[in-house]
Amino acid sequence: MIRFFKRQDKAVETNNGGLLKKLGSGLQKTRDHFTSRITRLFSTDGKLDEDFFEELEEILITSDVGVAATKHLVDRLSDEARRQGISDAEALMNILQREIIDILEVPAEDLDIARHKPFVILVIGINGVGKTTNIAKMAYMWKQEGRNPLIVAADTFRAAAIEQLTMWGERINVPVIRQKAGADPSAVVFDALDAAMAREHDVVLIDTAGRMHTRTNLMEELKKVNRVISRKIPGAPHETFLVLDATTGQNAISQVRLFREGVDITGLVLAKMDGTAKGGIIIGICHEFQIPVRFIGVGEGLEDLRPFDAGEFAKALFEDFA
Repeated sequence: MIRFFKRQDKAVETNNGGLLKKLGSGLQKTRDHFTSRITRLFSTDGKLDEDFFEELEEILITSDVGVAATKHLVDRLSDEARRQGISDAEALMNILQREIIDILEVPAEDLDIARHKPFVILVIGINGVGKTTNIAKMAYMWKQEGRNPLIVAADTFRAAAIEQLTMWGERINVPVIRQKAGADPSAVVFDALDAAMAREHDVVLIDTAGRMHTRTNLMEELKKVNRVISRKIPGAPHETFLVLDATTGQNAISQVRLFREGVDITGLVLAKMDGTAKGGIIIGICHEFQIPVRFIGVGEGLEDLRPFDAGEFAKALFEDFA
């Protein structure tokens, strides 16, 4: 029987079965496409020969793990099989799970918004990735924890973006700083930070235009907003989150690469994980960029944006096959 690998230095919490079940349900498409194929391959009685590793490589590539991460995983398993004298595939399953967790556990400081007041988070991403919705979900999460969040509608290029954030703010009872469409985004941010300090908000979530990475003028506007924030509050923004749509697969990797040329990305929000069969993209992103995933979206509800934990994620991914 294939058993789930459990790290000794960072054991996965299992006392909240409901949350783990929800996460597992949100990853169902990926489990059906990726995990089940991996498990069938590792459950065979076949030898660890060239055909085995070629099939493993194909599964990883077609699950959008990416070329570099796939090569790393296949090489690691091949090396471990030789070093430990492993001859059957099933014995390698724990090693694969361990290697996946190691990739996903990108070294990073804990996301502790109590470190600064206000704690300023700049949220970036192209149109359509779910940026506005996920800002509302983060604000709702912190409000439920007793914090006092503030949302800033700095995507002034689209009136719909301002209206959407305003409706979200009313729904979750979180104030939204806004101006009319076409206003200077930097001016909106400047005024919002004044308000955040005067009203003693704990955390400020700043929406930005859904800028395409091919639009140089919009990228320059993003840099300008960043400069205004740092002048107003030295050391801010304290985090810059790039929101990615997991369903876009390898295109998400290109977005990270290009956005990183314009701004220092400190964390990723991977939305719509419940809508893709190629959840392996999270492995490829972490391997290539060493940027921590802070949140993953596994449903449409307000509480379906979950803080990311590598061990919890892996357990939910492989649990049915333990």
